[in-house]
Parts: sequence; C-alpha cells; structure tokens
Amino acid sequence: MPHFVGLALVLGLLSAIGPFAIDMYLPALPDIGASLRADVGAVQWSLTAFFVALGVGQLIYGPVSDRVGRKPPLYVGLSLFAVTSVGCALATDIHTLIALRFMQGLGAAAGMAIPRAVVRDLHTGTEAARLMSLLMLVFSVSPLLAPLAGSGVIALAGWRGVFWAVALAAVAGLALVHRSLEETLPPQRRARGAEASWGRALAAYGVLLRDGHYLGLVLIGGCSMAGFFVYLAGSPFVLINHYGLSSVQYSLAFSVNAAAFFAAAQFTARLGRRFGLVRVVKAAVTVAAAVMVVMLGYYAAGGDRLAVLLGLYFLASAAMGLVIPTTSVLALEEHGAIAGTASALLGTLQMLVGAAAMGVVGVFATGKPLPMVIGMTSGALVGFALTWITLGGKRAHRVGGAVH
Repeated sequence: MPHFVGLALVLGLLSAIGPFAIDMYLPALPDIGASLRADVGAVQWSLTAFFVALGVGQLIYGPVSDRVGRKPPLYVGLSLFAVTSVGCALATDIHTLIALRFMQGLGAAAGMAIPRAVVRDLHTGTEAARLMSLLMLVFSVSPLLAPLAGSGVIALAGWRGVFWAVALAAVAGLALVHRSLEETLPPQRRARGAEASWGRALAAYGVLLRDGHYLGLVLIGGCSMAGFFVYLAGSPFVLINHYGLSSVQYSLAFSVNAAAFFAAAQFTARLGRRFGLVRVVKAAVTVAAAVMVVMLGYYAAGGDRLAVLLGLYFLASAAMGLVIPTTSVLALEEHGAIAGTASALLGTLQMLVGAAAMGVVGVFATGKPLPMVIGMTSGALVGFALTWITLGGKRAHRVGGAVH
C-alpha cells in the first residue's frame, strides 16, 4: 500500500504540472495585458495556444512512449517545459509569449499522456481504477490551490514570477522521474519498428474517427469543457477588472467552482449504478443547459450582479462534474482493445474543442460578462443537442446497460 500511494502521488504530481501552469497563471492575465500592452483577446490567445499544444502533444507522446519506454519522453517533455517557462518569464511582447506558451504546452503534454500509460502498464481492473482515482485526487489539488499560489507569487514577484515558479516545478518533476519512477515498459514489451508502430496508431485513430457514437460522446464532454475553457479565459478580466475583485478574491471564487466540479464527480459511480450512465449524462447536460440559459437571459436583460454569475456557474460546474467522467466511460466502453489510443484521442479532441471555443470568444471579448456568458451558454446548448442525438438510439442504451 505505501508503494501504491507513493506511485499515485508521483504520477498525480507529474500530471498536475501542466494544469498548474494554467491555473496559477489565471490571476496574472490582466497584469500581463497591461505589462505587454496587449488587449484582452491577444492575452487570451496565450492561453489558447497552450491548450492547443497540450491537446496535440498527447497524440505524439503516446506512440513514442510505446516504442522507447515511458521515462525518456517524460525527460524530454519536462525539459522543454522548463526551458520555455524561463522564456515566458523573459518575454517582452505578447506574440513571443504566445509562441513560447505553445511550446510550453507541447512539453506539458508528456505529463498528461504518459502517467495514464504507466497505470495501464502496472495494473488492470479494479487495481487500475483505484490507482487512477488516487492519481486524480492528487491532480484535483491543482485547480483548488494553483490560483491562490499564483496570487501569492504575483504579489511578491509580479506575473513573471509565475513562470519562474512553474520552471522550478518542472525541474522538481525531472528529479522526481529520475529518483522515484521506475521504467514500467521493459524493452521486450515495446513496439517494434517505427512504421509498424505508427501504422497501428493511425489505423486505430481511423477506426475511432469513423465511429459516430464515440465522436458524439467525446464532443458532448468537449462542449462541457468548452464552456469551462471560455470561463477560464474570460473570468480573470470579468471578475478582476469588471467586478473589482483582488487576485486573491478571484482565486477563491475560482477554487469554489472547481470544488463543485470535483465534489459532484465523486457521485458519478453511485448515480450510475442507480440510474444508468446514459440517464446521468442526459440529466446533467439538461441541468447545465437550463442554468446557462437562465444566466444568459439575466445578463442579456441588463443584469450585472456578481453573486448571480458565481451562484449559477457553481450549479453548472457541478453538472459538468457528472458529464465529463460519464461520457468518457461510455465513449471507451466499446473500444477496450485500443483503450489507450481512444483515451488519447478523446483528450486531444476535447482540448481542441475547448481551445477553439476560447479562440472564438476571445475575438469578441470586451472584459464584460455578456460575451463570456454567450460563449459558455453556446457550449452548453450544443452539448444538450448532441446528447439527445447521440444517446437516443438503441446502441446508447446497450452500451449504457453494459456499464450500469
């Protein structure tokens, strides 16, 4: 048990380095815009670029780690992350920062993709589920504590201090990999031949991209992620600049909504056993869409109270905590033979949907609540429509029954 918990701690910390660089960075967005003389949309692109790279990079690290083992790609990814973090700290214009954030995201993708592969190398069944749940528990600390940590660093060292801090975190991650993580894919189990390895990966991706049921479930979760990403990019400007919160107050507000997500997610298995996962998805997506429509109606009618925004988004965030895990389980259920590839593609597509939503809303961003709320509501409504299209047929109920 101590080794089991220790492994979960190591893998969880490696997985959290990339998200920590996102969440810790959020309170600094208004300061970055002022320092680099960039508008809201341009600063938000520095966040979008990171998410795009974080999504695309996972498709690369998975097959590479199957050929060379798990530790070498982690060394490469964490080193790239550390170097580009230093570059971000020294950036003097927004375009350089955006380019470096993209490279930083490519480095962070190693910590997102490879820990899941390590879990699969070592365990299956209930033991794998138990290790993954412990890993996610460690991982969930990031959105709860990172904004507060970021606020403290910003108060002491300005926004550039955030990047120095995450560079140090990457160096610590390298030491952790070297000292505390054993190679879990021995040479005899590695994929042989680059052509065969990439050929198998491309064939598996082709199967998944032709599966409308799989893609529908991925995109339902992606729409929930898109609403969250829009809030992620817009909330620092809305809550700090528009509503006048301090960076610490903003961090607390963000942490409360993140807590709603993770708290609700703990009920997924219990509700799934009682009602079936398909019903859970339908109910949660409906609640999220209804809450967001109410929020949009309030702001479109001229309302402007912070309590309404935070209270309604707390409910929507809790609903997302039920949608994302359940759609992931349903999407992977019929692809057990290529579960690793299916999981990587799921993560990539959802990240890219979220990044695209941030990019589109960033074009119309004004620092006021309404554009952000329109983007969040659009994601919820598209997810609602996809849910009833994807989960209305016999196949959905057959798959849902299998994982009841």
